[in-house]
Amino acid sequence: MDTSFEFVREFVRNEAGIVIEAGKEYLVESRLAPIVRSEGLASIDALVQTLRGSRQTELHRKVVDAMTTNETTFFRDIDPFELLRTDLLPKLINARRLSKRLTIWYAASSTGQEPYSVSILLREHFPELKDWRIEQVATDICRKALDRARAGRYSQLEVNRGMPAKLLLRYFDKQGLEWQLKDDIRSMVTFHEMNLNGAWSRIPQCDIVFIRNVMIYFDVAAKQRILGKIYDLLRPDGYLFLGAAESTMNLDERYVRMPVNRAGCYLPTGTGTRT
Repeated sequence: MDTSFEFVREFVRNEAGIVIEAGKEYLVESRLAPIVRSEGLASIDALVQTLRGSRQTELHRKVVDAMTTNETTFFRDIDPFELLRTDLLPKLINARRLSKRLTIWYAASSTGQEPYSVSILLREHFPELKDWRIEQVATDICRKALDRARAGRYSQLEVNRGMPAKLLLRYFDKQGLEWQLKDDIRSMVTFHEMNLNGAWSRIPQCDIVFIRNVMIYFDVAAKQRILGKIYDLLRPDGYLFLGAAESTMNLDERYVRMPVNRAGCYLPTGTGTRT
């Protein structure tokens, strides 16, 4: 397993920029075991041998998807959403009154809870945006997560994690044991596949970028590269949201953190060169 573990570490790092720490053999085993079974292979070593002998197959994608963490909840760490509601969105609305346009990118949207939380927030608190062009782009590397996000269908446990009861009843329909997000909210977000460690496509200039609790899985070089590309995409008066425990410090000094506890919000300083 040691040799196979090292191969998987290097493979996932090259394919997706994800760093798997030494000593996480148990994590690799637990996440790849279902693929071993579904492919009818004898072991993870056999899976690795198959990966070594093929190039860019569906199996490669399954392995990357399996090693991608898709942890997310509705209104996760409520502070960013409160900051949006009380401060940032009113400022952006005032600044964009002539163009009547806002663009938000969710750079690792997983199964969709984050973009849909913002969509509900927009619908609940900002009726003046009804005739605006609100472009919400959500991307992720994992196809299975994107399929679930587009479907907007969640289990009772998933909606229990962060979705207030009154909003659940207003914006979801109960269907059997699951909850279906209403079509008018689903239509507010466009999802497509993108690898943050690869070429970026179809990402417009942004007013707000969410890339929360994602870069903790990347090495320093990847973090610097991603933050630099976001800086070029972010409008000068835009906002970048990282996870509460994440920081741009010693990675890209062109951002300054807003003094709001646990919101993880950063402003581009405008002191760097935009390409």
